[in-house]
Amino acid sequence: MFGVKKLDIYIIRQFLALLMVTFFITLFVIVMQFVWLRIDDMLGKGIPIDVMAKFLFYASLSSTPIALPLAILLAALMTFGNLGERLELIAMKTAGISLFRIMRPLITFIVLVAIGSFFYSNYVIPIAQKKMWTLMFSFQDKALEIEVPVGEFYSGIRNVNIYARGKDKKRRAMLDVMIYDFSRGFENASITCADTVMILTTEDKKYLKIVMNNGESFENVQNRQEGSTTIPYRRESFKYKELLFDFYTGFKELDENIMADQHISKNISRLVAGIDSISVVRDSLKAHFYSQLTEETPAYIADGSDYSDTESSSRLLSQKLDHINVDSIVSSATPQETLEVIARRASNLVESKISTVRYNTIIISDADNFFITHNIEWHLKFTLSFACVIFFFIGAPLGAIIGKGGIGLPTVVAIILFILYYIINTMSQKMATEGKWEVWQGMWFSSAILLPIGIWLTYKAAKDTMTIDFDRYKQAIGRLKRLVPSYRRT
Repeated sequence: MFGVKKLDIYIIRQFLALLMVTFFITLFVIVMQFVWLRIDDMLGKGIPIDVMAKFLFYASLSSTPIALPLAILLAALMTFGNLGERLELIAMKTAGISLFRIMRPLITFIVLVAIGSFFYSNYVIPIAQKKMWTLMFSFQDKALEIEVPVGEFYSGIRNVNIYARGKDKKRRAMLDVMIYDFSRGFENASITCADTVMILTTEDKKYLKIVMNNGESFENVQNRQEGSTTIPYRRESFKYKELLFDFYTGFKELDENIMADQHISKNISRLVAGIDSISVVRDSLKAHFYSQLTEETPAYIADGSDYSDTESSSRLLSQKLDHINVDSIVSSATPQETLEVIARRASNLVESKISTVRYNTIIISDADNFFITHNIEWHLKFTLSFACVIFFFIGAPLGAIIGKGGIGLPTVVAIILFILYYIINTMSQKMATEGKWEVWQGMWFSSAILLPIGIWLTYKAAKDTMTIDFDRYKQAIGRLKRLVPSYRRT
């Protein structure tokens, strides 16, 4: 009995050592991929190092449930591959220890990890996601470059108004520009006209530098004196001129409340509450919209068409003009005028109904999207945790079957399996998002595909009915090549 316990400890130690290494490597790769996809929102923004470190920390916390299944798959493959390569599996089986008995301590450990992953996803992930995406939106909101629209006054700089008649996109310059400077008061305002203007920031990001070429400036030199009817001013022509303005471009984090109602920042209880509330609202909206169409356009409903189809609605709504008082129209108009008035009233009615249909369709679509995203997030907390169990029952028996340790072949196999899982999961989740599948179908489809594979591999490995002999396969491939005419030597 004591020997069995020592065996359990030995196997767990082997697995844990590899799990720690593979987890941090996997987590690093996933986080770096996430950062790389959003690098454009971060470069050139003068983001402080401590803020960037905080962002990477929250990104790591958010990516943990994704990295964990892949790390378990790699660790299980390498652990049992090493045991097989060192003939330790054969020794254990010879001693009468079955594969299930060898896997038992790890099965218990993985179940505990999956449960822990669920609670982590429910309590930690919402907080981490909220903070991470708040920082992400803060990066996007922080723009160091001033975007001045053409043909409009821009007042984004304090005490300065800028008007540009054109732009040179290659040089990132504005053309034919007027600048109104009120920084010294309205009565001492200055007006500058220039052929080309570029707006830059100083290296310390504290000032805004306006570079002007070929222009003139008009400036009031003093306030109008008592009894004077004129305002002294100064006129200056220049080929090159610079203006500096205070313009703090330091990083400012947005309020976390902007993410408060997002599905990624909610735990299961809040997701359920959101799903229940939006279900009531969505059903009420659909019932109200449907009753409107039923009362006003019975033929439309009887037709059996989709009530969100604006073309069908306009065709059938045009036939429903009972509320038009035709008698009042024809009493004082010619037949031609009567037809024109009725046509206009009918056209206005149809346009009004089409607008109503489109508006209601948008409202219902938003409610449906809210419902679907919250449902997806609810299922995601379970599927990612369950994936830990699935990948273990794929990796452990597959490692025993392959019998190759190290980081070479197991890594390749693990990556292929994870890519397969990712593709299936992405496609099925997209089907759920678009409303083509039920949410539970889309979220559990990948698990339903991989779970039987894991069970089958475990059964085959336990029965020793499946082995992979690479030398034998190489010989078989060589024999096939000799059978093909193009490979025969003449």
